[in-house]
Amino acid sequence: MRRRTYRRAGGAVAAVLATLSLCTAAVHATASSPSARSAAVSGAAAGLPYQDPSLPVAQRVEDLLSRMSLDEKVGQMTQVDRTALAAAPADLATYRLGSVLSGGGSAPSPNNATSWADMYDTFQRTALTTPLGIPMIYGIDAVHGDNNVYGATIFPHDIGLGATRDPALVQQIGRATAEEVSGTGIDWDFAPCVCVARNDRWGRTYESFGETPDLPSAMTTEITGLQGTTLGGPASVLATAKHFIGDGGTDGGVNEGNATLSEADLRAIHLPPFKAAVDRGVGAVMVSYSSWNGVKDHANSYLITTLLKGELGFSGFVVSDWAGIDQIDGKNGFTAAEVATAVNAGIDMVMVPTDYKSFVADLKSDVSSGAVPMSRIDDANRRILTKKFQLGLFEHPLTDRSYTSTVGSAQHRALARQAVRESQVLLKNDGNVLPLAKSAKVFVAGKSADDIGNQSGGWTISWQGASGNTTPGTTVLQGIKAAVTNPSQVTYDRYGNGIDGSYAAAVAVVGETPYAEGQGDRTGAMGLDQEDLSTLAKLKASGVPVVTVLVSGRPLDIAAQLPDWKALVAAWLPGTEGNGVADVLFGDYAPTGKLPVTWMQSAAQEPINDGDGKTPLFPYGYGLTYDSGQPPTTPPTTPPTTPPTTPPTTPPPGPGCAVQWKVTNSWSGGFQADVTVSNTGTAPFSGWKVTWPSPNATITSLWNGTYAQSGGNVSVINAPYNGAIAGGGSVSFGFTANGTPGTPSPICTAS
Repeated sequence: MRRRTYRRAGGAVAAVLATLSLCTAAVHATASSPSARSAAVSGAAAGLPYQDPSLPVAQRVEDLLSRMSLDEKVGQMTQVDRTALAAAPADLATYRLGSVLSGGGSAPSPNNATSWADMYDTFQRTALTTPLGIPMIYGIDAVHGDNNVYGATIFPHDIGLGATRDPALVQQIGRATAEEVSGTGIDWDFAPCVCVARNDRWGRTYESFGETPDLPSAMTTEITGLQGTTLGGPASVLATAKHFIGDGGTDGGVNEGNATLSEADLRAIHLPPFKAAVDRGVGAVMVSYSSWNGVKDHANSYLITTLLKGELGFSGFVVSDWAGIDQIDGKNGFTAAEVATAVNAGIDMVMVPTDYKSFVADLKSDVSSGAVPMSRIDDANRRILTKKFQLGLFEHPLTDRSYTSTVGSAQHRALARQAVRESQVLLKNDGNVLPLAKSAKVFVAGKSADDIGNQSGGWTISWQGASGNTTPGTTVLQGIKAAVTNPSQVTYDRYGNGIDGSYAAAVAVVGETPYAEGQGDRTGAMGLDQEDLSTLAKLKASGVPVVTVLVSGRPLDIAAQLPDWKALVAAWLPGTEGNGVADVLFGDYAPTGKLPVTWMQSAAQEPINDGDGKTPLFPYGYGLTYDSGQPPTTPPTTPPTTPPTTPPTTPPPGPGCAVQWKVTNSWSGGFQADVTVSNTGTAPFSGWKVTWPSPNATITSLWNGTYAQSGGNVSVINAPYNGAIAGGGSVSFGFTANGTPGTPSPICTAS
């Protein structure tokens, strides 16, 4: 979104009743009154069919839909920002509005968990005063924790989570986020972002788990964390896969730009994460501002209705982005024609977000004129109402305050600290300068060493984020001082002033300051700013070994400075738990992170991605560690060996090497497959090769390996980072191809 979750186990039950007096009584039952709550449920069960929680959801939806007027149906399709209702909060009921949201930085005062819960309950009570008593659903961008709320746990942004290669951890983070979000009353999260970032110039690169489709697909575990195994359980929050589709593949990495792509490439690169999200039962999908081959996604019925809802079988509801329909005709504001185009394309709920009166009038006019058929209106309402019933909003509409105390809890901060240390990618470690000794005398410098805002990045408290003490947490400097034996041995100066040769090491924490989309696009240079360069120059002049910790939302152009540094750690945007960075610097945990994106040699290489033939500074998947089996401590300086151009002789299967093939997606003229290579023995592998005949298919892209294809035969050898497989372990690679998969029988050999 631009400016800018088991659901309520308790809370007052505002089950809609046949009469307004019964509705009012239910709404005002308090969360601390189980008897009142039970009485309200009994009353609801005795009412109309849609009020009976014992009936199937589909039956309840059809009963409610049959009782709704056009005003009520159009209202359900309308989402407004909370600020739009400030002057007339009763309009939430008057216009039968189905949803409210908070854009980035749109928060109650004071900005704390209790205020959010109070605000939510006030809006919900208003929504429930309508004759049918349909509860509203409230959406926010909790994209790395409940990041709108002061004091919430701020987890690493997605690019750091992609570096962990740990889907189970990401699911835990989704669960923690759902608890904190539920504690503030909110029931809908505009997350996860499952975009595939293909150009680091894009200001939303940090919102992507990685540049290949397998990483965002794997990390859709966040959806299960947010929603639970089924909607309506404890702290269950509706998840949203965004932004559909191709937002990470625009020309030049321009935000809201045009993705010039063949359909095969769109399907191969950008569709798989959405398929994975749909397979996980994601409740909502948000449409991208971007265009595909010149047509705005918000107006593209093929993408939304045919592909997403039809081919992928998505049964939830589709929401527009912030004022996204306004951009269809390229002019400011929306027209009735744009409203009709967007709704007919398949958008079910429109994030208006302010001019709701005009939107309601325009959509009603479109229905009256026949521009939008009533069948489309009813389909949208079925989808929206189904999720509201599944979430349990009709039975438990108010905040479950038992989760309010989880906001910023010690347990969640410990999880975030784990995520931080798993996300650290060690890119250089000459002379094994890392890990640092806890007894060492250390000098710390850099603008991001003691800045919680910088290390949290955009979408933190406000839309673009901000430098400074924006929310409670632990800075990297505080983490370092807590990690060492004697904190007096740590000296800090932001600009590097005062350093001399007496220090064992200088830790420079430098990089980007906060930004979000639009303002974060970098069309020119992508290097460090002048302050960082000046600070680093002072540290270098001292003769002390320099350890650079890069705080950024993407790879930066640092090839010229790299020789001056003994060590380099990509810390990404770690969030509020900077002690996780110190855990790795001082060896309490060895680094395990692997690059989720290819690191450019210079900005002129952008876009650069795995398998495109360009020679990177650090390849996709690269990452060192402290154990004796680490790869070379300097990055590769020559291109990888060119794959053979003639088909290899197919060897017999090696002992202990097994391979499993699975087609994960297919379309007219092409398909995508995942291949798992397993070590079924006890001795470790140092490398592997998979071969198979493929006379009816031609590979167009492959990740996590290097391939050669000739004469109808394919061979794939391991990438530099995944050749070693311990006994009982496995790795995987994937590819897209034109043609048909057939029924291959791959053969695996190991060395």
